[in-house]
Amino acid sequence: MRYPIAIEPGTETTAFGVVVPDLPGCFSAGDTLDEALRGAEEAAAAWIDAALDSGSGIPLARSLDTVRLDPAFAGWGFGVITLDPALFEDTIERVNVTLPRRVLKRLDAMARAAGVSRSSYIAQMTLDPSQWDAERAA
Repeated sequence: MRYPIAIEPGTETTAFGVVVPDLPGCFSAGDTLDEALRGAEEAAAAWIDAALDSGSGIPLARSLDTVRLDPAFAGWGFGVITLDPALFEDTIERVNVTLPRRVLKRLDAMARAAGVSRSSYIAQMTLDPSQWDAERAA
């Protein structure tokens, strides 16, 4: 799932700040923008984990344009972070899947290229079929 982020520009003396507006209190900072973005992904995963542990719901993501037009973020940059769909479900179910070896090798290569596990890749393709369509077109 994609969540919009607001990015407060850093300077030579201040860190970059990243806020995930749809997850109240979720933010990160880093000396580089890359560090701040990685931190935002980790903070969002921790936020969701804590919400699930407490029995709270996970807010839906607003559109990037909605966040961009929020006066609280005037002068900030914007982007998105993509969170592993497995984060949103705390009940894991193990399944046994039978695939031809060549298909499994291709699946694993695609998951590695996407930087996720085999299970996460399958979940992403199932929950967001537009990703699968884009990969097929490439």
